[in-house]
Amino acid sequence: MSQTAISCSAMRGGTSKGLMFLAGNLPGDRATRDAVLLAAMGSPDPREIDGMGGSHPLTSKVAVVSLSSRDHADVEYLFLQVWPDRPEVSDSQNCGNMLAAVGPFAIEERLVRAGDPVTPVRIWMRNTQTLATAFVQTPGGRVRYDGAARIDGVPGSHAPIPIEFADVAGSSCGALLPTGHVTDVIEDVTVTCIDNGMPVVVVPAAELGRGGYETVAELEADDDLKRRVRALQLAAGQAMGLGDVSAASVPKISLIAPPADGGTICTRTFIPVRVHDSIGVLGAISVATALWLPGAAGAGLAVIKPGQTRFDIEHPTGHLEVEAEVDQASQPPTVIRSGVVRTARKLFDGTVFPRRSR
Repeated sequence: MSQTAISCSAMRGGTSKGLMFLAGNLPGDRATRDAVLLAAMGSPDPREIDGMGGSHPLTSKVAVVSLSSRDHADVEYLFLQVWPDRPEVSDSQNCGNMLAAVGPFAIEERLVRAGDPVTPVRIWMRNTQTLATAFVQTPGGRVRYDGAARIDGVPGSHAPIPIEFADVAGSSCGALLPTGHVTDVIEDVTVTCIDNGMPVVVVPAAELGRGGYETVAELEADDDLKRRVRALQLAAGQAMGLGDVSAASVPKISLIAPPADGGTICTRTFIPVRVHDSIGVLGAISVATALWLPGAAGAGLAVIKPGQTRFDIEHPTGHLEVEAEVDQASQPPTVIRSGVVRTARKLFDGTVFPRRSR
């Protein structure tokens, strides 16, 4: 046979989609594993026509799940971004959307015993060496996917999956404010570089001569803006201690503007050159955290009530609500808590057949 059969599930997590693997079903050698995943997704190819990928970074993702030997975690989750346009599998960032699928997957694969009516699943996120707890609805000991929770960017309603994050500040860069400053001037643009689970460069859209309400198509057709965003990403990567990020998907560049639809802030996020159809979970949490900081770039654009900890982040396809709270009195500022509500759904359970050779 010219094909290898590997058990997996296809799942939607939040506004992303990808393949879910048990770690033991993939090769232990990284180079071999990556070759298998590229073949499984059909990458590199803009349409990923010969594989399971969805021809976009948001639908070409992989979650690798295993039992954890840590006392404070049930399972371990490694997120892998399979790029449609190049033969590359990256573990340089986390994904809070695919994280929503990890709890249901772990329960259905019997890595975690289901409770009734809710099962907390403690997930060690290997990319950032941090912990999250997902609360999965399991009435009668079975994962429930249907429910009344709606998230923008996903049709219909589904069972809510609240996720609480612990100690994700500085998870990639080593500090909540990786440069040591609330604001920096990078590439002649005033920005706030922040990492509360995802390295993000927060920049008022007006700093780049844009309104911040453009459509995804308009932004992706704006070659001058993409050139400036790319230069900003490369320079900010160095400033944030991430080194050469020319082949990385971080830091994200999030353009912000005053809310246009009753939310807290309006965002347009580059990942790093393609424009996100919505916004990543941890990226949204990082943006919300920046809004807590007096003097942060664009903080005055946000509509925030005294004592507010829930932030409504507007994005191209709707809204994402996140929780963020910061102790502003401490120096440097410290994160008190952060969280989000997502949904997930199993789409397919079976076997993928990646080609042996490419």
